[in-house]
Amino acid sequence: MINNNPKRILVIRCGALGDLVYATSVIDALIFEFGENVLIDFVCTPSSGTLFNGDKRIHKVFPLKYKKLPIIFSSEKKDILKASKNNPYDILINFEYGKQFKSLITKIVADKKIGSQIDDVIENKKLNRGAVQKLFLQNIVSKENLEKSFPKIATKDFKEVKDKFGLNGNYIVISPSNSHVNRGGINYRAWENSSWIELMAKLSSEFNIVIVGAKGEGNFFEKLKPYPQNTIDLVGKNNILELNTIVKNASCVVCTDSAIGHIAAAVDCAVFVLMGPNDVVVDSPYKSPTNSVNVISLQKDCSPCYKTDAMKNCNNNLCMKEISVEMVYNQIKSKISKEMV
Repeated sequence: MINNNPKRILVIRCGALGDLVYATSVIDALIFEFGENVLIDFVCTPSSGTLFNGDKRIHKVFPLKYKKLPIIFSSEKKDILKASKNNPYDILINFEYGKQFKSLITKIVADKKIGSQIDDVIENKKLNRGAVQKLFLQNIVSKENLEKSFPKIATKDFKEVKDKFGLNGNYIVISPSNSHVNRGGINYRAWENSSWIELMAKLSSEFNIVIVGAKGEGNFFEKLKPYPQNTIDLVGKNNILELNTIVKNASCVVCTDSAIGHIAAAVDCAVFVLMGPNDVVVDSPYKSPTNSVNVISLQKDCSPCYKTDAMKNCNNNLCMKEISVEMVYNQIKSKISKEMV
């Protein structure tokens, strides 16, 4: 459907990469409701914003690196306000809860403003975060269009990526790190290094392995070496669009609670996500009719405990430590067809 008077919509989501993937759950809903030529702009962090490279659904991305900087000192916030003043938005959708966004939300010129800090939406504690974000749109988008919209992200031609990185045959993507890997203290979302090493050894006898991670995580990955012989090491070597494509064409992804799990779900690649302190419903990759999200969790009595005193006082991280290699391996084998080996 083409709208002769296309709507202009601005979405604010300045969290980590996984948070931004959740926010893509509303993009198709807006297109279904307002037409294929609706103009959708996003405000997001410079690093996460590269998620939209190659995504033809997105008109413009405004980078916002220093979120707490007052407008008077922020050229990035001034650019956003100037754009909204010169060509006012029809709708502003805010997904940020922090008070540092309040002044920006107030001063952006838009006919209608919805979202966090604007609407009183009661969060369902047992609803996935991607679904919660769609609740903010329930007064402007039909239920039918919301129900058929899920996270989706851009990929590129696989042959180009395959040739660049030497990808051969069926492969499994292994992503052992997460955003807390370089922080001090216990990484409560992490699985044991020895378990990753053992799992890769078992899987490598049947699959090619592609191991991925972000730039700056090299010290962590050194602890997992040497890798099995049939492993392609892509840590810090690909951009997000290439990563999306690598994941889309994998047999499956194995990870902890991290951005790559959300990427896998958004490109319909089977994902096995190991979760301990986080909520297996609220924080898991968003399930859709076309993807395969497989949460591996012991669901101990003390879970979920993320960002609570219980987690701060935890010295053993048993909810992750006690996930066995056999448990993970067997779930993967039970889901992945033998024809893919």
